[in-house]
Amino acid sequence: MKTALGEQRPKSSKSLGASAYEQICKKIITLQYAPGTLLEEKTIMMDLNIGRTPIREALLRLSGEGWVVIQTNRGAMVPPITLQETRAMFETLKILDLAIVPLLCSNSFTPELGPLYKANRDVARCIEQNDLLGLVEANHLFHLAFTDSARNHFLLRAVRDVRNQAKKLAYLSYSNDTAPLPSLSLQEHYKSVIHEHDLIIEAMKQRNEPMLESTLLKHINTFQQRIIAYMSA
Repeated sequence: MKTALGEQRPKSSKSLGASAYEQICKKIITLQYAPGTLLEEKTIMMDLNIGRTPIREALLRLSGEGWVVIQTNRGAMVPPITLQETRAMFETLKILDLAIVPLLCSNSFTPELGPLYKANRDVARCIEQNDLLGLVEANHLFHLAFTDSARNHFLLRAVRDVRNQAKKLAYLSYSNDTAPLPSLSLQEHYKSVIHEHDLIIEAMKQRNEPMLESTLLKHINTFQQRIIAYMSA
């Protein structure tokens, strides 16, 4: 923003704090700040080119949301990912996704399907381009669009928190295979994801509650099995 004299105003501490929060959160999700990483303020300041006060504001917010743990005299740390927490996350994901099904299949409700079609096309494009990170993001956006179609911002907020954790797990399990897609089996897996997305959309169009519920459960269970297998290896 410019002043009346045409000079550029410096960003407020609040806007810098929000920017720092978003950037740190993204680095945690994409494993640039991996589980177990100690986040020193000086290092983050250099990474983001943002001052100490906004960084501290961001870390306090991230701590309150469970993204980091503040340690006395040590700073913030990205907490490790445990099997127990991962299983709990998937249980929560199933509860939230299945809670939407009766609403989406109600005769009095017409969900918006356009964003789901677009996100699934993006998944297919990323597979063709061997863009694994883009694929994880497109898949993430598909599921946010699914929740958003219920037009309940409280539900969307809850699902977004859980889905961010799920996205981090997806990056984690494929972090050594960023390009190209690592194997035929993985390509086949993601092609099955596209098919299951198509079935989710079709069930929504038909208002077919049993089909939508069973497809969602299969979809989540397949992802859960891959993550648990990776973490247990």
